[in-house]
Amino acid sequence: MPHTDWSDVRERLARLAAAPAASAVFGSAGHRWELEPPLSTGDLAEVEAQLGVELPGEYRAFLLVAGRGGAGPAYGLFPPRRRDGRWSWEGDGADLTDLGTLARPFPHVEAFNPADGLPGPPDEDDFDSEEEFNAAEDAYWERHDAVVFRPEHSVGLLYLCHLGCALREALVVSGPARGQMWTDDTASDGGYQPLHDEDGTPLGFARWYRRWLDEAESRVARRTRDNVRCDST
Repeated sequence: MPHTDWSDVRERLARLAAAPAASAVFGSAGHRWELEPPLSTGDLAEVEAQLGVELPGEYRAFLLVAGRGGAGPAYGLFPPRRRDGRWSWEGDGADLTDLGTLARPFPHVEAFNPADGLPGPPDEDDFDSEEEFNAAEDAYWERHDAVVFRPEHSVGLLYLCHLGCALREALVVSGPARGQMWTDDTASDGGYQPLHDEDGTPLGFARWYRRWLDEAESRVARRTRDNVRCDST
């Protein structure tokens, strides 16, 4: 059974925030180990009515018990917020979520790359002038981006996190991989890939978040021990 009891999370984050070595965790300067208040059941019902789909259970429980967003992997967890009566997620890359297609099934269960099969970019040596090369390069990237960033590739994906360098992670809301976390590395032509635990098990939201929390605590503990050793020498 997946772990959906989030009652310990705020206490663990508070301990991390108080640790002198907390800044050793990447992204913590941005979220500062703080979670925004949870959603009310009424708010969540409104969100899901707007989307036309029920969010996966582990994430629903997090929103209702732990918080709507903030402290989390890398730069933090994108929070849903109501603006002008409509709900949307906010963060660097949150706008990649097409709220109107979240109820449509994300069809994939294995990694795929929209860039596969595309020709490579033009070679400057093949052109007689810099102007011709620049025109060919512009045309190539226009065609490339039209294929790789086609909106149909990410239907059913709820983007939740930005890792930096335009690498983002998303929760599958609809389709055969519903409840799993995937990475979107299309910005570097890496395509879409499901995330897995050390034993190869697909990562759901709960394990994805708790693995980050476990690793953050371990990193802070190691840095604290290292600092103590340095101070004692």
